[in-house]
Amino acid sequence: MTTPNSTTADTRLVTLMVTLVLFSPLAIDIYLPALPAMASAFQVDPTRVQDTVTWFMFSMGLGQLLAGPLADRIGRRPIALGGIVIYGFSSTMAYLAHSLDLLLLARLLQGFGACATSVAAFAAVRDSFGAEKSGRMISYLNGAICFIPALAPLLGTWLTHHFGWRSNFSFMAGFALVAGLFVVALFRETRPAHSDVSGSTISLSRYWSVLREPTFLFHASLCMLAMAVILAYVTSAPVWLMNHLGQDMNQFTMWFGINAALNIIACMVAPKFMDRFGTRRTLRTGLIILMIAGAMMLVLSPLQQAWAFMVPIFVCSFGFAFVLGSAAGKALAPFGDRAGTAAALLGLFQMSGSGVMVSLLQRLDLSSPILMTLQMWLLVPGLVILASKIGRRWHPISATVNE
Repeated sequence: MTTPNSTTADTRLVTLMVTLVLFSPLAIDIYLPALPAMASAFQVDPTRVQDTVTWFMFSMGLGQLLAGPLADRIGRRPIALGGIVIYGFSSTMAYLAHSLDLLLLARLLQGFGACATSVAAFAAVRDSFGAEKSGRMISYLNGAICFIPALAPLLGTWLTHHFGWRSNFSFMAGFALVAGLFVVALFRETRPAHSDVSGSTISLSRYWSVLREPTFLFHASLCMLAMAVILAYVTSAPVWLMNHLGQDMNQFTMWFGINAALNIIACMVAPKFMDRFGTRRTLRTGLIILMIAGAMMLVLSPLQQAWAFMVPIFVCSFGFAFVLGSAAGKALAPFGDRAGTAAALLGLFQMSGSGVMVSLLQRLDLSSPILMTLQMWLLVPGLVILASKIGRRWHPISATVNE
Protein backbone atom coordinates (compact mmCIF):
# COMPACT_ATOMS: atom_id res chain seq x y z
CA MET A 1 0.00 0.00 0.00
CA THR A 2 1.31 3.45 -0.90
CA THR A 3 1.38 5.89 1.98
CA PRO A 4 1.15 9.68 1.65
CA ASN A 5 4.75 9.95 2.84
CA SER A 6 6.03 7.50 0.22
CA THR A 7 4.02 9.25 -2.49
CA THR A 8 5.53 12.59 -1.48
CA ALA A 9 9.02 11.08 -1.48
CA ASP A 10 8.45 9.56 -4.93
CA THR A 11 7.22 12.88 -6.29
CA ARG A 12 10.20 14.68 -4.81
CA LEU A 13 12.65 12.18 -6.28
CA VAL A 14 11.11 12.31 -9.76
CA THR A 15 11.15 16.12 -9.65
CA LEU A 16 14.83 16.05 -8.72
CA MET A 17 15.63 13.54 -11.46
CA VAL A 18 13.78 15.60 -14.06
CA THR A 19 15.94 18.54 -12.97
CA LEU A 20 19.08 16.44 -13.45
CA VAL A 21 18.22 15.25 -16.97
CA LEU A 22 17.44 18.81 -18.10
CA PHE A 23 21.13 19.77 -18.04
CA SER A 24 21.87 18.06 -21.35
CA PRO A 25 19.04 19.31 -23.64
CA LEU A 26 19.25 22.77 -22.06
CA ALA A 27 22.95 22.99 -22.96
CA ILE A 28 22.15 22.20 -26.60
CA ASP A 29 18.88 23.93 -27.37
CA ILE A 30 18.85 27.20 -25.45
CA TYR A 31 21.60 28.93 -27.43
CA LEU A 32 20.80 27.64 -30.94
CA PRO A 33 19.17 30.96 -31.95
CA ALA A 34 22.42 32.68 -30.97
CA LEU A 35 24.73 30.66 -33.24
CA PRO A 36 24.85 33.26 -36.03
CA ALA A 37 25.53 36.03 -33.50
CA MET A 38 28.33 33.95 -31.97
CA ALA A 39 29.95 33.39 -35.37
CA SER A 40 29.82 37.13 -35.96
CA ALA A 41 31.21 37.93 -32.49
CA PHE A 42 34.21 35.62 -32.90
CA GLN A 43 34.57 36.49 -36.61
CA VAL A 44 34.74 32.84 -37.66
CA ASP A 45 33.01 30.61 -40.17
CA PRO A 46 29.64 29.35 -38.85
CA THR A 47 30.89 25.76 -39.14
CA ARG A 48 33.36 26.41 -36.34
CA VAL A 49 30.63 27.69 -34.04
CA GLN A 50 28.55 24.60 -34.85
CA ASP A 51 31.40 22.62 -33.29
CA THR A 52 30.25 23.89 -29.90
CA VAL A 53 27.33 21.46 -30.23
CA THR A 54 29.24 18.50 -31.66
CA TRP A 55 32.07 18.81 -29.10
CA PHE A 56 29.47 18.79 -26.32
CA MET A 57 27.88 15.64 -27.77
CA PHE A 58 31.28 13.97 -28.14
CA SER A 59 32.28 14.45 -24.49
CA MET A 60 28.81 13.54 -23.25
CA GLY A 61 29.02 10.19 -25.03
CA LEU A 62 32.61 9.55 -23.99
CA GLY A 63 31.83 10.44 -20.38
CA GLN A 64 29.37 7.55 -20.06
CA LEU A 65 32.26 5.09 -20.10
CA LEU A 66 33.46 6.69 -16.86
CA ALA A 67 30.30 8.04 -15.22
CA GLY A 68 28.42 4.73 -15.27
CA PRO A 69 31.04 2.66 -13.41
CA LEU A 70 31.71 5.52 -10.98
CA ALA A 71 28.00 5.86 -10.16
CA ASP A 72 27.95 2.14 -9.29
CA ARG A 73 31.11 2.38 -7.21
CA ILE A 74 30.76 5.62 -5.22
CA GLY A 75 27.03 6.36 -5.50
CA ARG A 76 24.52 8.40 -7.47
CA ARG A 77 24.55 11.52 -5.30
CA PRO A 78 28.32 12.24 -5.55
CA ILE A 79 28.20 11.75 -9.33
CA ALA A 80 25.22 14.11 -9.64
CA LEU A 81 26.88 16.77 -7.50
CA GLY A 82 30.20 16.38 -9.31
CA GLY A 83 28.45 16.74 -12.66
CA ILE A 84 26.64 19.88 -11.50
CA VAL A 85 29.90 21.46 -10.31
CA ILE A 86 31.61 20.70 -13.64
CA TYR A 87 28.58 21.98 -15.56
CA GLY A 88 28.39 25.21 -13.55
CA PHE A 89 32.11 25.87 -13.83
CA SER A 90 32.19 25.20 -17.57
CA SER A 91 29.10 27.37 -18.16
CA THR A 92 30.83 30.25 -16.39
CA MET A 93 33.95 29.54 -18.44
CA ALA A 94 31.87 29.69 -21.65
CA TYR A 95 30.29 32.98 -20.54
CA LEU A 96 33.73 34.51 -20.03
CA ALA A 97 35.40 32.95 -23.09
CA HIS A 98 37.31 35.54 -25.12
CA SER A 99 38.06 33.13 -27.97
CA LEU A 100 36.26 30.32 -29.73
CA ASP A 101 38.95 27.84 -28.70
CA LEU A 102 38.29 28.58 -25.04
CA LEU A 103 34.55 28.27 -25.65
CA LEU A 104 35.06 24.87 -27.28
CA LEU A 105 37.09 23.70 -24.28
CA ALA A 106 34.30 24.87 -21.99
CA ARG A 107 31.73 22.95 -24.02
CA LEU A 108 33.89 19.83 -23.88
CA LEU A 109 33.90 20.04 -20.08
CA GLN A 110 30.21 20.84 -20.01
CA GLY A 111 29.44 17.61 -21.86
CA PHE A 112 31.15 15.59 -19.13
CA GLY A 113 29.11 17.42 -16.48
CA ALA A 114 25.80 16.85 -18.27
CA CYS A 115 26.66 13.20 -18.78
CA ALA A 116 27.21 12.71 -15.04
CA THR A 117 23.88 14.27 -14.06
CA SER A 118 22.00 12.17 -16.63
CA VAL A 119 23.65 8.90 -15.57
CA ALA A 120 22.93 9.64 -11.91
CA ALA A 121 19.28 10.44 -12.66
CA PHE A 122 18.48 7.26 -14.58
CA ALA A 123 20.39 5.08 -12.12
CA ALA A 124 18.54 6.62 -9.16
CA VAL A 125 15.19 5.95 -10.79
CA ARG A 126 16.11 2.30 -11.37
CA ASP A 127 17.26 2.03 -7.74
CA SER A 128 14.11 3.55 -6.28
CA PHE A 129 11.26 2.18 -8.34
CA GLY A 130 12.31 -1.31 -9.39
CA ALA A 131 12.22 -2.92 -12.81
CA GLU A 132 8.52 -2.49 -13.62
CA LYS A 133 7.68 0.93 -12.19
CA SER A 134 10.99 2.47 -13.25
CA GLY A 135 9.96 2.11 -16.89
CA ARG A 136 7.03 4.46 -16.35
CA MET A 137 9.17 6.86 -14.34
CA ILE A 138 11.87 6.91 -17.01
CA SER A 139 9.16 7.86 -19.51
CA TYR A 140 8.61 11.01 -17.45
CA LEU A 141 12.31 11.81 -17.73
CA ASN A 142 12.30 11.22 -21.48
CA GLY A 143 9.20 13.39 -21.76
CA ALA A 144 11.03 16.24 -20.03
CA ILE A 145 13.94 15.83 -22.44
CA CYS A 146 11.55 15.99 -25.41
CA PHE A 147 9.85 19.19 -24.25
CA ILE A 148 13.07 21.16 -23.85
CA PRO A 149 13.74 21.53 -27.61
CA ALA A 150 10.35 23.22 -27.91
CA LEU A 151 10.77 25.60 -24.98
CA ALA A 152 14.50 26.33 -24.59
CA PRO A 153 14.93 28.18 -27.93
CA LEU A 154 12.12 30.55 -26.89
CA LEU A 155 14.06 31.44 -23.77
CA GLY A 156 17.31 31.59 -25.75
CA THR A 157 15.79 33.97 -28.27
CA TRP A 158 14.60 36.30 -25.49
CA LEU A 159 17.95 36.18 -23.67
CA THR A 160 19.97 36.77 -26.83
CA HIS A 161 17.75 39.62 -27.97
CA HIS A 162 17.84 41.48 -24.64
CA PHE A 163 21.22 40.53 -23.13
CA GLY A 164 23.41 39.09 -25.91
CA TRP A 165 24.49 35.55 -26.69
CA ARG A 166 26.63 35.16 -23.54
CA SER A 167 23.53 35.38 -21.36
CA ASN A 168 22.58 31.86 -22.46
CA PHE A 169 25.63 30.50 -20.68
CA SER A 170 25.10 32.65 -17.59
CA PHE A 171 21.59 31.16 -17.44
CA MET A 172 23.08 27.65 -17.57
CA ALA A 173 25.45 28.56 -14.72
CA GLY A 174 22.54 29.92 -12.68
CA PHE A 175 20.51 26.78 -13.38
CA ALA A 176 23.43 24.66 -12.14
CA LEU A 177 23.62 26.71 -8.93
CA VAL A 178 19.91 26.39 -8.15
CA ALA A 179 19.79 22.70 -9.09
CA GLY A 180 22.90 22.03 -7.00
CA LEU A 181 21.26 23.57 -3.93
CA PHE A 182 18.18 21.40 -4.42
CA VAL A 183 20.28 18.26 -4.82
CA VAL A 184 22.36 19.04 -1.72
CA ALA A 185 19.23 19.62 0.34
CA LEU A 186 16.87 16.95 -0.96
CA PHE A 187 18.69 14.15 -2.81
CA ARG A 188 19.44 11.14 -0.63
CA GLU A 189 21.69 8.36 -1.89
CA THR A 190 19.71 5.62 -3.67
CA ARG A 191 22.43 3.08 -4.46
CA PRO A 192 21.65 -0.16 -2.61
CA ALA A 193 23.85 -0.48 0.48
CA HIS A 194 25.09 -3.95 -0.45
CA SER A 195 25.55 -3.42 -4.17
CA ASP A 196 27.94 -5.70 -6.01
CA VAL A 197 30.53 -3.31 -7.45
CA SER A 198 32.75 -6.02 -8.94
CA GLY A 199 31.56 -5.05 -12.43
CA SER A 200 31.67 -1.31 -11.81
CA THR A 201 35.24 -0.81 -13.03
CA ILE A 202 36.30 0.23 -16.51
CA SER A 203 37.25 -3.05 -18.14
CA LEU A 204 38.47 -3.10 -21.72
CA SER A 205 37.68 -6.80 -21.96
CA ARG A 206 34.02 -6.15 -21.04
CA TYR A 207 33.75 -3.44 -23.68
CA TRP A 208 35.48 -5.62 -26.28
CA SER A 209 33.08 -8.50 -25.57
CA VAL A 210 30.22 -6.19 -26.57
CA LEU A 211 31.96 -4.75 -29.62
CA ARG A 212 32.58 -8.27 -30.97
CA GLU A 213 28.84 -8.85 -31.24
CA PRO A 214 27.67 -8.10 -34.84
CA THR A 215 24.09 -7.48 -33.70
CA PHE A 216 25.29 -4.71 -31.42
CA LEU A 217 27.54 -3.13 -34.05
CA PHE A 218 24.80 -3.13 -36.70
CA HIS A 219 22.11 -1.56 -34.52
CA ALA A 220 24.44 0.80 -32.67
CA SER A 221 25.69 2.08 -36.04
CA LEU A 222 22.10 2.73 -37.12
CA CYS A 223 21.48 4.63 -33.86
CA MET A 224 24.61 6.69 -34.50
CA LEU A 225 23.60 7.51 -38.08
CA ALA A 226 20.05 8.42 -37.02
CA MET A 227 21.35 10.65 -34.22
CA ALA A 228 23.72 12.28 -36.74
CA VAL A 229 20.70 13.31 -38.84
CA ILE A 230 19.16 15.17 -35.90
CA LEU A 231 22.48 16.64 -34.82
CA ALA A 232 23.19 17.87 -38.36
CA TYR A 233 19.78 19.55 -38.37
CA VAL A 234 20.27 21.13 -34.93
CA THR A 235 23.65 22.60 -35.87
CA SER A 236 22.84 23.59 -39.47
CA ALA A 237 19.29 24.96 -39.18
CA PRO A 238 20.07 28.19 -37.26
CA VAL A 239 22.71 29.30 -39.76
CA TRP A 240 20.77 28.16 -42.83
CA LEU A 241 17.42 29.63 -41.80
CA MET A 242 18.69 32.90 -40.33
CA ASN A 243 21.86 33.72 -42.26
CA HIS A 244 20.99 32.23 -45.65
CA LEU A 245 17.19 32.47 -45.82
CA GLY A 246 16.78 35.66 -43.78
CA GLN A 247 14.56 34.31 -41.01
CA ASP A 248 14.74 36.22 -37.72
CA MET A 249 15.19 34.54 -34.32
CA ASN A 250 11.44 34.43 -33.67
CA GLN A 251 10.75 32.76 -37.00
CA PHE A 252 13.54 30.25 -36.42
CA THR A 253 12.13 29.48 -32.96
CA MET A 254 8.69 28.88 -34.49
CA TRP A 255 10.04 26.37 -37.02
CA PHE A 256 12.15 24.67 -34.36
CA GLY A 257 9.19 24.48 -31.97
CA ILE A 258 6.91 22.90 -34.58
CA ASN A 259 9.50 20.23 -35.28
CA ALA A 260 9.99 19.61 -31.56
CA ALA A 261 6.25 19.08 -31.16
CA LEU A 262 6.22 16.64 -34.09
CA ASN A 263 9.19 14.86 -32.56
CA ILE A 264 7.24 14.38 -29.32
CA ILE A 265 4.33 12.92 -31.30
CA ALA A 266 6.72 10.64 -33.20
CA CYS A 267 8.25 9.38 -29.95
CA MET A 268 4.73 8.52 -28.73
CA VAL A 269 3.72 6.80 -31.96
CA ALA A 270 6.87 4.68 -32.36
CA PRO A 271 6.31 2.39 -29.30
CA LYS A 272 2.70 1.75 -30.33
CA PHE A 273 3.85 0.90 -33.85
CA MET A 274 6.44 -1.51 -32.41
CA ASP A 275 3.84 -3.18 -30.19
CA ARG A 276 1.59 -3.79 -33.17
CA PHE A 277 4.03 -4.57 -35.98
CA GLY A 278 7.27 -5.58 -34.28
CA THR A 279 10.69 -3.99 -34.16
CA ARG A 280 11.89 -5.27 -37.53
CA ARG A 281 9.05 -3.68 -39.48
CA THR A 282 9.37 -0.51 -37.39
CA LEU A 283 13.07 -0.29 -38.20
CA ARG A 284 12.43 -0.89 -41.89
CA THR A 285 9.69 1.73 -41.93
CA GLY A 286 11.93 4.27 -40.19
CA LEU A 287 14.74 3.72 -42.67
CA ILE A 288 12.35 4.11 -45.62
CA ILE A 289 10.96 7.34 -44.12
CA LEU A 290 14.48 8.75 -43.81
CA MET A 291 15.26 7.78 -47.40
CA ILE A 292 12.08 9.55 -48.59
CA ALA A 293 12.83 12.61 -46.44
CA GLY A 294 16.30 12.82 -47.99
CA ALA A 295 14.80 12.69 -51.47
CA MET A 296 12.33 15.44 -50.56
CA MET A 297 15.15 17.60 -49.22
CA LEU A 298 17.11 17.18 -52.44
CA VAL A 299 14.13 17.93 -54.71
CA LEU A 300 13.05 20.99 -52.70
CA SER A 301 16.54 22.42 -52.16
CA PRO A 302 16.49 24.77 -55.22
CA LEU A 303 13.45 26.64 -53.81
CA GLN A 304 15.48 28.46 -51.13
CA GLN A 305 12.46 28.74 -48.82
CA ALA A 306 12.22 27.99 -45.11
CA TRP A 307 9.30 25.60 -45.57
CA ALA A 308 11.19 23.71 -48.29
CA PHE A 309 13.95 22.98 -45.76
CA MET A 310 11.70 22.23 -42.80
CA VAL A 311 9.03 19.98 -44.36
CA PRO A 312 11.57 17.18 -45.06
CA ILE A 313 12.85 17.70 -41.51
CA PHE A 314 9.31 17.20 -40.20
CA VAL A 315 9.12 13.91 -42.10
CA CYS A 316 12.54 12.73 -40.94
CA SER A 317 11.57 13.26 -37.27
CA PHE A 318 9.28 10.26 -37.58
CA GLY A 319 11.97 8.21 -39.30
CA PHE A 320 14.42 9.11 -36.54
CA ALA A 321 12.00 8.06 -33.79
CA PHE A 322 11.21 4.75 -35.51
CA VAL A 323 14.86 3.88 -36.16
CA LEU A 324 16.17 4.89 -32.74
CA GLY A 325 13.33 3.23 -30.84
CA SER A 326 13.66 -0.12 -32.61
CA ALA A 327 17.43 -0.25 -33.07
CA ALA A 328 18.46 0.74 -29.53
CA GLY A 329 16.57 -2.13 -27.91
CA LYS A 330 17.98 -4.67 -30.35
CA ALA A 331 21.51 -3.35 -29.80
CA LEU A 332 21.23 -4.23 -26.09
CA ALA A 333 19.24 -7.45 -26.54
CA PRO A 334 22.17 -9.94 -26.65
CA PHE A 335 23.49 -8.84 -23.25
CA GLY A 336 22.40 -9.78 -19.75
CA ASP A 337 25.00 -9.15 -17.09
CA ARG A 338 26.79 -6.77 -19.50
CA ALA A 339 23.74 -4.56 -20.12
CA GLY A 340 25.32 -1.58 -18.37
CA THR A 341 28.50 -1.88 -20.41
CA ALA A 342 26.50 -2.25 -23.62
CA ALA A 343 24.36 0.79 -22.74
CA ALA A 344 27.47 2.90 -22.14
CA LEU A 345 28.90 1.87 -25.51
CA LEU A 346 25.58 2.56 -27.21
CA GLY A 347 25.67 6.07 -25.72
CA LEU A 348 29.21 6.46 -27.01
CA PHE A 349 28.09 5.49 -30.52
CA GLN A 350 25.00 7.73 -30.44
CA MET A 351 26.56 10.88 -29.04
CA SER A 352 30.31 10.81 -29.59
CA GLY A 353 30.09 8.95 -32.89
CA SER A 354 27.40 11.22 -34.31
CA GLY A 355 29.26 14.30 -33.06
CA VAL A 356 32.47 13.32 -34.84
CA MET A 357 30.60 12.33 -38.01
CA VAL A 358 28.64 15.59 -38.27
CA SER A 359 31.69 17.71 -37.48
CA LEU A 360 33.67 16.02 -40.27
CA LEU A 361 30.88 16.19 -42.88
CA GLN A 362 30.32 19.89 -42.16
CA ARG A 363 33.90 20.44 -43.39
CA LEU A 364 32.82 19.38 -46.89
CA ASP A 365 31.40 22.88 -47.45
CA LEU A 366 28.03 21.56 -48.60
CA SER A 367 24.84 23.59 -48.38
CA SER A 368 22.65 22.59 -45.44
CA PRO A 369 19.98 20.88 -47.61
CA ILE A 370 22.61 18.78 -49.40
CA LEU A 371 24.30 17.97 -46.08
CA MET A 372 20.97 16.83 -44.64
CA THR A 373 20.27 14.72 -47.73
CA LEU A 374 23.66 13.04 -47.36
CA GLN A 375 23.12 12.39 -43.66
CA MET A 376 19.74 10.76 -44.28
CA TRP A 377 20.94 8.66 -47.19
CA LEU A 378 23.87 7.31 -45.20
CA LEU A 379 21.26 5.03 -43.60
CA VAL A 380 20.29 3.46 -46.94
CA PRO A 381 22.96 0.70 -46.64
CA GLY A 382 21.31 -0.23 -43.34
CA LEU A 383 18.04 -0.85 -45.19
CA VAL A 384 19.85 -3.04 -47.71
CA ILE A 385 21.56 -5.03 -44.96
CA LEU A 386 18.28 -5.42 -43.04
CA ALA A 387 16.66 -6.96 -46.12
CA SER A 388 19.55 -9.39 -46.66
CA LYS A 389 20.05 -12.85 -45.21
CA ILE A 390 22.59 -11.62 -42.67
CA GLY A 391 20.25 -8.79 -41.68
CA ARG A 392 17.48 -11.26 -40.95
CA ARG A 393 19.90 -13.06 -38.64
CA TRP A 394 21.00 -9.87 -36.85
CA HIS A 395 17.40 -8.66 -36.49
CA PRO A 396 15.10 -11.69 -36.69
CA ILE A 397 11.35 -11.51 -37.08
CA SER A 398 9.55 -11.61 -33.76
CA ALA A 399 7.84 -14.91 -33.04
CA THR A 400 4.72 -13.08 -31.83
CA VAL A 401 4.38 -10.65 -34.72
CA ASN A 402 3.60 -11.42 -38.34
CA GLU A 403 6.16 -9.29 -40.15
